[in-house]
Amino acid sequence: MDEKAYYYQILRDEWKQNKTNHDIRLTLEELQHLTSLNDRISLQDVEDIYLPILHIFDIYWKNHIDLHKKEQSFLKQTHRTIPFIIGVSGSVAVGKSTTARLLQTMLQQVYPEKTIDLTTTDGFLFPNEVLIERGILNRKGFPESYDMESLVAFLLAIKTSDQAVTAPMYSHEIYNIIPNETQSFQQPDILIVEGINVLQLPPNREIYVSDFFDWSLYVDAEADNIEKWFLERFELLMDRAKSQPDNYYYKYAIGARQDAIAMAKEVWRTINLKNLEEYILPTRSRADLIIHKASKHHIDYLQLKKY
Repeated sequence: MDEKAYYYQILRDEWKQNKTNHDIRLTLEELQHLTSLNDRISLQDVEDIYLPILHIFDIYWKNHIDLHKKEQSFLKQTHRTIPFIIGVSGSVAVGKSTTARLLQTMLQQVYPEKTIDLTTTDGFLFPNEVLIERGILNRKGFPESYDMESLVAFLLAIKTSDQAVTAPMYSHEIYNIIPNETQSFQQPDILIVEGINVLQLPPNREIYVSDFFDWSLYVDAEADNIEKWFLERFELLMDRAKSQPDNYYYKYAIGARQDAIAMAKEVWRTINLKNLEEYILPTRSRADLIIHKASKHHIDYLQLKKY
């Protein structure tokens, strides 16, 4: 069935009419701090796109609270907060990290008394040493490169445990898991989980990452645009790494520029595009809300699931 049958497609001019009454105060400097390296987002985008998204979130959030109160009452359990988990997915370089950080910031302003945390699935990549040992370093980002057992266990603990829960951390500067460093979560009210794999359904599993989500978003764009953004980001990362010998991109920064860009194009074609087409894009129809970007990261329409 055509994916469009699952969604209401709403053009930007129509979407922006659905603003919430929440008072969001962001300066341009604050917004730039939230924006990924070569992503583009404006205060007008916050007004036109993200305030209506908060309106949709409020519906899911209130239903979540009501459902669990009634369920706990039925089971005669002491009331406890069940974390509301938001999944944010999309391709490499599409701007999903910006979306996740902006959502966290806006929700924290709307619900200042709530704990709103953010994590990425990058921390659940196997360390490079393991990927090398298994001969799949060139498959980094593909489903088999993630420790899905640990990611599912983490989300289960977030939903059910009264204790602090930790997650490993990843650095794009060293291109690897950071040894002996973790991120701690103490019963968040809302947790945003961002990653290319959050909506995937790996084979031979009884439970999936998305089973823990109460709401999910997919940041979408045409592959040609994402390739441009990926290459732009690669060049910016090289520029930043020129004086940082420990940075993963340093070896490219000090070499011939045209060779580095040729390598990045090959990485896009053989790894990132392949991963997008085979594993990421097929998960788009599992999202509750799709944010579509045209050239220059302009958000031109959104798709809201019909059911």
